[in-house]
Amino acid sequence: MRMLITEGLNMIYKKDGKIALKDVNINIEKGEFAALLGQNGAGKTTLINILSGNVKKTSGKIYIGGYDLDKNELETKKLLGVVPQESGFDNFFSVEEVLKKQSGYFGIKRNKEYIHHLLNQLNLFEKRNNYIRELSGGMKRRFQMAKALVHKPEIFILDEPTAGVDIEMRHNMYDFLLELHKSGLTIILTTHYIEEAERLCDRIMVINSGEIVADEPKEILMDRFGREVRVSICFDGPVDAQEWESLKKFHAEVTHHNQIDFKVDKAKLPVLLNAIALKRGDFVDISIEREKLEDVYLQLIKSRKE
Repeated sequence: MRMLITEGLNMIYKKDGKIALKDVNINIEKGEFAALLGQNGAGKTTLINILSGNVKKTSGKIYIGGYDLDKNELETKKLLGVVPQESGFDNFFSVEEVLKKQSGYFGIKRNKEYIHHLLNQLNLFEKRNNYIRELSGGMKRRFQMAKALVHKPEIFILDEPTAGVDIEMRHNMYDFLLELHKSGLTIILTTHYIEEAERLCDRIMVINSGEIVADEPKEILMDRFGREVRVSICFDGPVDAQEWESLKKFHAEVTHHNQIDFKVDKAKLPVLLNAIALKRGDFVDISIEREKLEDVYLQLIKSRKE
């Protein structure tokens, strides 16, 4: 089942005529964990604001859980749980009070047990009676996640959820999101931490200047665009850069006194390894890594600028 469909979605700001989104077509299947990557101003937040009903699109169609957003906005809101980058807080209410109010907004009564479950999962249970204004920045981000999930949505959208969160808590949030994904929840994540998308998501969408320039399962995208591998060789003794001038075409670079690194097309890897063995056989360690998602992302963005 397709949980989210956009057809020819466009957004042009009337004030200055800026094109924020251009012919965006997205199809998200039920249970997918998709990342939306893009630079600042690429259109990520605009897209999320349109989906959540906070901004009106210029043209195009949006279907959420089979409902047309233009005709069934109330039904689509029930299906969505959105964690925005910034949000106003009910500073004069406690954490639990706000979550009870949010439950009531969706017509849910006697939701205390599930609220406590969420707070436990997000390490906020001990703060349930604290006012929102008393929470740290990281706690507020986790509170936003609880607030977005309190009505048990079918699509969970997060806009930079780990911004300003310390490393330990970020990894705790990763575990929480992976558990949600295992339960069958459809998740869409925007992030500046590309390693975050690589670790969590099974599908990658890249948006650049309002256009979707890539949209594929992560492994297919990596195989298609990640043509190069990194090869690191450690030797028993020091490495002289001049000794490796003949392999300069493989981007040879001495990175430590006894280590040299190469970047090579996967198809030419056997040629490189044979050349290394002929030149020096005293290596003590070798590692071969494919390009990371960050490298693929930068390739895509660079190719659009050229």
